Amino acid sequence: MTVTAPAGFEAAGIAAGIKRTGALDLALIVNRGPSQQAAAVFTSNRAQANPIIWSRQVIADGRVAAIVLNSGGANCFTGPEGFQVTHRTAEAAASALEVSAGDVLVCSTGLIGDQLDGEVLEEGVLSAANRLSAEAQAGADAARAIMTTDTTPKTVVVEGAGWRIGGIAKGAGMLAPGLATMLVVITTDAELEASALDRALRQATRVSFDRLDSDGCMSTNDQVSLLASGASGVVPDEAAFTEALTAACLDLAAQLQADAEGASHDITIEVRGAETEDDAVEVGRSVARNNLFKAAIFGNDPNWGRVLAAIGTTQAPFDPYLVDVSMNGVRVCHAGRPDRPRDEVDLTPRATHVLIELHAGEATATILTNDLTHDYVHENSAYAS
Repeated sequence: MTVTAPAGFEAAGIAAGIKRTGALDLALIVNRGPSQQAAAVFTSNRAQANPIIWSRQVIADGRVAAIVLNSGGANCFTGPEGFQVTHRTAEAAASALEVSAGDVLVCSTGLIGDQLDGEVLEEGVLSAANRLSAEAQAGADAARAIMTTDTTPKTVVVEGAGWRIGGIAKGAGMLAPGLATMLVVITTDAELEASALDRALRQATRVSFDRLDSDGCMSTNDQVSLLASGASGVVPDEAAFTEALTAACLDLAAQLQADAEGASHDITIEVRGAETEDDAVEVGRSVARNNLFKAAIFGNDPNWGRVLAAIGTTQAPFDPYLVDVSMNGVRVCHAGRPDRPRDEVDLTPRATHVLIELHAGEATATILTNDLTHDYVHENSAYAS
């Protein structure tokens, strides 16, 4: 169920000594080929961590031999020294694997502003290289090594027609568009060129990770990497591959939502009847980022007025006095007026569905979010990874 499921990949996850707890904190994933095509998408935050700056350069030629990921420190706002740590990490992997450092992606996650120890990372990479394996446990260890406030690893496998997709992800807080505080590595043994991988990845992330908005906070370190080994020898139809990749990304996004920091509700906000898809996304996101709405859901209160108040702040074209709102299958607002009694809505289950019908067009979109809880506030008041 991880990145080692597709043929041509090896992985390792180790405790390099980055985290004070002694937990797994460094992962190495290697593409043994025969192809080493790749694509990646990154945070849209203008404040970007050193690994993002490095990896943007690496991915430019569409070729990646390996990726190193560490938890326990974001290596962001750490100056030129921090960039040198990222470079040193890539060089260590390149030396151990006999590849070019320019073909090694680097990802980091954890507390912003703390300098990582380059020697610890270098030694960790060399140790991980000696433990590389194609076995399932190796992929599972890699998934655990990238966790920060996550309570469980996130993994996925999707089967194609003679080819396979595998993936791992981390993320529990700072989950917002521009990808979420999220590191994702997806592997496939399908044979595809980098340009096709890039198109498929952008389409898949557009409707999955980009629509996960747990707390409205955008990270400096988000990166989704897609590596293709071509080891299956099968060249899939691009549309079929994109569909499978989208399914994998949606699965991982749902796992990220379910493990969001302190959450007691997983909220699906479905917007129908918008003039355009972008309008539907804007409307859904306005609700997902509304703290009054999120606090009401935490209290099991179907306060639909907060939904209407939130969507009224958008630029999307619709008449607020024609909008319908349903919560967990009960239409509580019809044409901007009360409908079914609030006490008919049961918000005690963790899964919460909010349907907003704008009656302005045919476009739809779905945004994933969570409620605002005491536990979320407590965890982020005391966070130090």
